[in-house]
Amino acid sequence: MNKHILMAAVAFSALMGGQACAQQKFTFALVPKNMNNPFFDQARDGCKKAEAESKGAFQCMYIGPGEHGGGEEQVQIVQDLVAKKVDGIAVSPSNAAAMAVALQAAKSAGIPVLTWDSDLLPENKDLRLAYIGTHNYEIGVNIAKIVQTIKPKGGSICIQSGGAAAANHNERMKGIRDTLAGKEAAQSPGERLTGQNGWKEIDGCPLYTNDDFPLSVQQFQDTMAKNPSLDAFTPTGGFPQFVPDANRAAVTPYKDKIAKKDLALVVADTLPVQIDQMKEGFSLGQVGQRPFEMGYKTMFALKDVKEGKAPPKDPTYTGLDVCTTKNVDTCIAK
Repeated sequence: MNKHILMAAVAFSALMGGQACAQQKFTFALVPKNMNNPFFDQARDGCKKAEAESKGAFQCMYIGPGEHGGGEEQVQIVQDLVAKKVDGIAVSPSNAAAMAVALQAAKSAGIPVLTWDSDLLPENKDLRLAYIGTHNYEIGVNIAKIVQTIKPKGGSICIQSGGAAAANHNERMKGIRDTLAGKEAAQSPGERLTGQNGWKEIDGCPLYTNDDFPLSVQQFQDTMAKNPSLDAFTPTGGFPQFVPDANRAAVTPYKDKIAKKDLALVVADTLPVQIDQMKEGFSLGQVGQRPFEMGYKTMFALKDVKEGKAPPKDPTYTGLDVCTTKNVDTCIAK
């Protein structure tokens, strides 16, 4: 074969190989705690935007349990993703300890893993490259600061949480307890308030919703019926507000108490449906995350890792929005 023809053939082959490499589509899975949740819907939207902007470099596979639960179904989903050899996984663990088992298999298979929204337990953090999401402790701190502004002398409080094994909610609870107590506990979920700085948790609390939104509304109703003089009620997630009609019906009997600041109702998350309720007088404060950014940033971080670039900074915090009645019209980051 003519030397020039051979060189051209080699060059063409290299070009086509390079194009094939450039056109390779990775499959990255974004795994929420559940898919029936407006908070995680925003993370999905961020993931899909990243996919569109990648111009075919990767696919966003949004997959998770359909409903709330203890984390078993989510673990099975991640195990299935490992078996299917996806190119990367970003997961918000419902049960941090149980998820570690599935992620050990991912690590053995060479599949890069990021956590978002909720992290693993400290002893298992070597199973993921980085956490991208909220500084969960700071959510609790800021909820407590709003409560302190409303009730500077302290009082009775009930904390409503997600799952007992959810690391993110336990960190938020610790932030609330530490801030109100004026003393930092050794580990999550913090030390129960028994009178520190005038604050005491009532019997039966904290409440655990397991992301069951109707249950969270019922828990509020039952708690207020048994404790009509309660000073503060603080959900560490938007649970009751995610079923707005039911929540409005449950909170309406206490709107006067909220307006008079007799009841400090301060809730995590700042989705539009929640801010609407705050403007209507159904809460005195909201401390929100940025789930859209979580879904968006995890995808490009996985792409960088697969292309041989450095993993993201661990942790990578996506910021908070702190809303009160004074700044409710301008508190959400644009």
